[in-house]
Amino acid sequence: MEEKEVLLTQEGYNRLEQELEYLRTEKRAEIADRIKVALGFGDLSENSEYDEAKTSQAENEMKIAELENKIRHAKIIDEKDIDTETVQVGNTVKVLDMEFDEKIEYTIVGSTEVNLAENKISNESPLGAALLGAKKNKVVEVNAPAGVMKYKILSIKK
Repeated sequence: MEEKEVLLTQEGYNRLEQELEYLRTEKRAEIADRIKVALGFGDLSENSEYDEAKTSQAENEMKIAELENKIRHAKIIDEKDIDTETVQVGNTVKVLDMEFDEKIEYTIVGSTEVNLAENKISNESPLGAALLGAKKNKVVEVNAPAGVMKYKILSIKK
């Protein structure tokens, strides 16, 4: 199976590396201590603390493997390669929702950095994909469950 490239900003890449380091060191040690304490309770067949600790260990190892894979396939978006002529991953785009006459600002990021609370949308989302490559003043259409939504690009910045 071919692995998909993971687009990340430098900030997103650094955040993944920090999380990976935490899981490999502090979290592993914490879980190992829980297992050690649970082993002291005796009979493993009826030891729920031991079962929970082993489950946590397995989940932690899966998360470590997932992060290592993302980092291995990461393509960091170089700030100097981002321009403001057309929408690209890394740009912040101000759009006008033409149906509701509402201005909204989105930052286009790779799928692992999505944060809707901060208006960071994926380049793979319907809106993100529609915006990619578009220029200022262009109207883009997005197929949404509620129908076709239209957005006019007001500005593009780094």
